[in-house]
Amino acid sequence: MEGADIWHEWALGKRQLVAGPESPALDFTPPLFRRRLSQLSRMTVRVVHDALENAGGCRDIPQSFVSFRGELARQFSVDMTLITELSVLPAAFSLSVFNAPIALAAIACGLKGSYSAIFPPEGCFYDGFVTALAPVLCGDEPQVLLVYGDELVPEEYRDICRHDCGTCGPLAFASLASLSRSEQCRIPCRIEAVQGLSPDGFLKRLLLEA
Repeated sequence: MEGADIWHEWALGKRQLVAGPESPALDFTPPLFRRRLSQLSRMTVRVVHDALENAGGCRDIPQSFVSFRGELARQFSVDMTLITELSVLPAAFSLSVFNAPIALAAIACGLKGSYSAIFPPEGCFYDGFVTALAPVLCGDEPQVLLVYGDELVPEEYRDICRHDCGTCGPLAFASLASLSRSEQCRIPCRIEAVQGLSPDGFLKRLLLEA
């Protein structure tokens, strides 16, 4: 879905996200760079790029990447290769690691700040959210870029997913997080208000409060 009005309609329940294999275009990256990117990596690169462009292009901001599944489709492909061929190519493995999406976003956007990759336990977005904002909450950083992303679950995994994280298909978003009213903060000031929200529920809250 493209356009603020369409996303606002989704937040109001007037539109539905459809789970599919589509990925966003990354025309701002070299073709060779984006050629092998997964759906999750493409979504992550795109939302990080757009968030920073909207914020004026601050390149030193730390990034906190939250995901429940990481590079699930690529990891499945790696596992199948190991089962059938008893080996795996280094290039396939390197792009399947959990921090690959946010690392690729840092490369694509020329970011100089640090990043962290967070796997929330038991499908709890709130835990990932608080961990992502820890540098801001403890006063070590004035702001961080909160990034969430999960791709389409491969058909082979859908019956064995242990946790329903509340997402309605492939979803990614990025937002600056700060406790300062003067910053471009899109995060609810009351941290406890995020408790119980799924990633898409949290995004709807951001869109409706914007």
